[in-house]
Amino acid sequence: MAKKYKLKTHKSTAKRFKVTGTGKVMRTKGGKSHLRRRTPKRTKAKFTRMLEVSKSDAKRVMTLAPYLRRYKANPPR
Repeated sequence: MAKKYKLKTHKSTAKRFKVTGTGKVMRTKGGKSHLRRRTPKRTKAKFTRMLEVSKSDAKRVMTLAPYLRRYKANPPR
């Protein structure tokens, strides 16, 4: 019987993206960390929202982090 190999997860990709229950790949906006003093409150509030990743980019994300969909909600023990 042939042994199946585990795939390595690209860790920075796994930290930056989340997968919803319906399977959409979501990301946060960049520019949240510093230099936001003069930014209007309305603009800063928009940073909290998560955006859906395009289909072509979602395919790339799932290639880099293949177990993202499987273990995010129910991690292995």
